[in-house]
Amino acid sequence: MLFEHENLPQRICFGAGAAAAMLTGEVKRLGAERVMVIASPAEAARSEKIVTDLPVVHQHNEVAMHVPTEVAERARAAAAVHRVDALVCIGGGSATGLAKAIALSSGLPIVAVPTTYAGSEATAMWGLTEGDRKSTGVDPRVLPRAVIYDAELTRTLPVPVSVASGLNAIAHSVDAMWGPHSDPIDRALAQEGIRALRIGLPQVVSDPMGLSGREYTLYGAYLSAVAFSSAGSGFHHKICHVLGGTYNLPHAQTHAVVLPYVLAFNASAAPEAAARIAAALEVPSAIDGLERLREQLDAPRALGDYGFDAADIDDAVEIIRQAVPASNPRPVTAENLRRLLYAAWRGSDPRTVANEREE
Repeated sequence: MLFEHENLPQRICFGAGAAAAMLTGEVKRLGAERVMVIASPAEAARSEKIVTDLPVVHQHNEVAMHVPTEVAERARAAAAVHRVDALVCIGGGSATGLAKAIALSSGLPIVAVPTTYAGSEATAMWGLTEGDRKSTGVDPRVLPRAVIYDAELTRTLPVPVSVASGLNAIAHSVDAMWGPHSDPIDRALAQEGIRALRIGLPQVVSDPMGLSGREYTLYGAYLSAVAFSSAGSGFHHKICHVLGGTYNLPHAQTHAVVLPYVLAFNASAAPEAAARIAAALEVPSAIDGLERLREQLDAPRALGDYGFDAADIDDAVEIIRQAVPASNPRPVTAENLRRLLYAAWRGSDPRTVANEREE
């Protein structure tokens, strides 16, 4: 083995029903005296209960998917006006993404309280959308200093949203298997992340209010995000960033749909990764195991169901090809990428994009 691996400096606090106490402790640890709380209107009432003991000077509720630049600028201005010295974000990837946008320009520390399985809280990656283009990058300033994982906060996340968010987490692990900086530690974390999500997500579906499934899923989502943050954004995420930023498709559902097509596309060219994924799913075949899990979860099936138009496939192909990492296990051509997107648009059997003759 020959590799370099960097662990990111971050505290993880995990405990059902303990969000308020853990959050108060982490804010005190930072020495913060003027806190800005970021939470969507849907999360506002719950966030107020969690932050009662914090020195809050501003509650910011303008949160938008894919973090439009104009939304980020208004949030940055609010942080400056209120002379904020720490950010607390409560919610999913959009709330975390907005906090990161503020930290990117200000260096303010973040304490994240996730209520979904998005995983953004465990990465140093940021994303901003201007017009129909989403830009992403990596910067240590945006990594939350601490993360509060409280499974009770995810109980009210509807099952369909939980499924899409959990599959998004699996996508982090799958991309971590062959990301441009993937190493043996990333792949080990990713395999354990998939295993935990395979256990947790079916429990969430069968018992939405049960804590066991929610805890397994949070744990798996965290491991998957850590692996992905180190390995870097691979083929799957390059596709989804274009689809989300350019065509305004819903984040988690887009990842949930595209995932099996990318796995089927790359699996034969990445046998070690495919074997790890299959082992985590406890099946001989990675794609068969993922499809079985998706059927069990009644997962999102087709990009066409979420507003993607087949007429946009050719334009999407050109944008995506410019971003595909050279390290992807299988060469990506305009033709095989077009077939992949068309299959995902229709919701066809993912195996149709595997082992095809290259153009």
